[in-house]
This record gives sequence, structure tokens and C-alpha cells, in this order.
Amino acid sequence: MAENYENYISKNIKAFYKRKLFAPILYLALLAALWQMFSLSVLLSPASLPSDVPLESAYQSRTEYVSASLSDLKFTGYTQTVLGHTVGYYYYTIRAGECILILLSPGTSEEGLPYIAEAAVQGKIIRNGESYDQLLANLSEDLNWTEEGIHSKVSHYYISEPGFHKAENTLLFAAIFLTGGYSLLYIAACILYIFFPVLSPSCRDLALFGNPKKLLEQAEEELATLPQLATEDMFITEHFFIETSVYGNAIVPINEIIWIYKYSTLHKFFWYHFSISYTLYISANKHLYLQCPKNIKSDIDGIIDYLSEANHNILVGFSEENRLKVKQIQGTPMHFEKFIAFLKKRI
Repeated sequence: MAENYENYISKNIKAFYKRKLFAPILYLALLAALWQMFSLSVLLSPASLPSDVPLESAYQSRTEYVSASLSDLKFTGYTQTVLGHTVGYYYYTIRAGECILILLSPGTSEEGLPYIAEAAVQGKIIRNGESYDQLLANLSEDLNWTEEGIHSKVSHYYISEPGFHKAENTLLFAAIFLTGGYSLLYIAACILYIFFPVLSPSCRDLALFGNPKKLLEQAEEELATLPQLATEDMFITEHFFIETSVYGNAIVPINEIIWIYKYSTLHKFFWYHFSISYTLYISANKHLYLQCPKNIKSDIDGIIDYLSEANHNILVGFSEENRLKVKQIQGTPMHFEKFIAFLKKRI
């Protein structure tokens, strides 16, 4: 038995965080694949459009999203609306030897200034469509030109600043970098806990009751030499209650436990009830709250009976009377402690 439980807690902490690595690594791999698939780097840092490159050449080379410095912009008098809301103002200018149209956002154009000397824009090069052709048709009437004539003078491509979707892209990249950064930090934390189990949250909780390293070593030694009670993933030694399950790890000094009870959960699929699982709830001093989910009734009953015998001060069973006694013992936790307890409960 000593051989089976040698460094058992540390081994399970390491195994737990090795399993935890899978999800964030998979997410980052998926994120990288989507980034590559949709060429998101182009949106993050659009290519600079040289002043001597026609829009058609840039579009044919698949440089759709561009950053360009434009000058001598004149308002056409036409706007683009979506659901009755003006999203852009059409301007024209001469660039690279051709007359081009630019759809500027309301902010850049200041709601349709007649003339803009210079503007730095990030936009999408769009090939002419039905609405664009209709715009040229209206312009040809204003200028007393034929449609063929204006099509021969004006580029079949235009730059759309609203088409760049700057606000949406900002939100997209904020979500990508925030979630990606969180995943990297989570991976780093898991690796840290794998190499140094004593730094894991379950061991850091021991700091409430003494030196975490010494208490972990004591718990390891007691579990390796003579566990008093052992179930599939819960153990009781002379001085500690220990959990090492796929849902998490916990180490609590028995003399610090003040309340224990079980809660049953009925699992069903539509109207069919197929199983009942039990969760062991433990409240300890210093506002430490633990849950040991998805256990069988006999295991939890055995744990509760043994703990109540090992520490006669432990309150057993859920009741309003016990809840009030625990509240009186614990006192009212600070707001930060309440927040941490809430997070632990939700997790």
C-alpha cells in the first residue's frame, strides 16, 4: 500500500493539470487555423496601397484590404444607406491616372464635407456591383454624360471605408487576443502546477492553516503509510481529508472542518431517470468551501461517518440550524472572500 500511494497527491495534481492542457491547446490550434484560413493578419495590418498602383491591379493581386493616403477628395452628393441609416458618403478623386470613387464613413467625411484635402483611410477594394452601377448612372445624368462614357472614365473598382468594418474588426481582434492570451496564461499556469504541485490552488488553500509545503508533505506521508479510509477518489488519513478526482484535488486538515453534508442530483434524459449522483459539501475554517461531486452514496456516507467520529465538533447534515451555526462560527466574510467563494462554487 505504501508503494501504491507514494507521492499520490502530487501525481494526481500533475495528472489533473495535464488533462487541463488539452482544451486551451486545442483552442489555440483552432484559433491559429482560422487566422490562417481567413487571412486575419490582413485585417489587423492592411497592406499599404502605393499611389501608382491602380485599384484593379491591387484587387487582382488579392490585396483587398488596404491602407491608403488620398487627397483632393470631392463629394459626389451621393450616400450609401442601410435600413434608412447613412453609412457612407461617396467621393471622387484622380489617383494613379484614373478617376476613382471612395466611400468614406460619416466620421472621416464629417457627415459629407464638400471637399477633403487629405484623408488616410483603411478600406476594402470592391468591384462594381448593382448599386455601384446605379451610382454611375446617376452621376452620368448629373454630368450629361452617357453611361458608356462615365464607365470608360471611372474605375470599375472603388474603396469602401465602411466595408473594412473597423468597429467589428476591433471587437473581433479584442476577443481573439483576450481569449488567446487567457489560454496562454492558463497553459502557463497548468505547466507551473505540473512541475510544482505545491503551487496549485488545492495546495495553496493549505496556506490558510499553515505552511503549504509542510502540510502537503505530511499528507503525502500519511497517505503513503497508513490511510484510515479510502474510496475511489477520496481518502482520510490521521489528520487530513484528501480528494483526488477528475474534477479537482483537495486537502483539508480534519480538525479545521466544521460542516459536512451530502446533496443528491438526479440525472435524466428527457423523462427517463437513469442515475443519481451525490456531492459531498465541506465547509472548513477560514471560509474554505469544497465540493466533491459525482460520488456514490455509500462512499460519501462512509466519509461523513468517519469524519464525524474523527472530529466530534463537525456539524453533520444540511439544515437551517447548521447553516446558522456555521455562519456564526465563520463570521461574515469580506467582500473579496465572498467573491472567491462564489467563483469556487460556480467552478
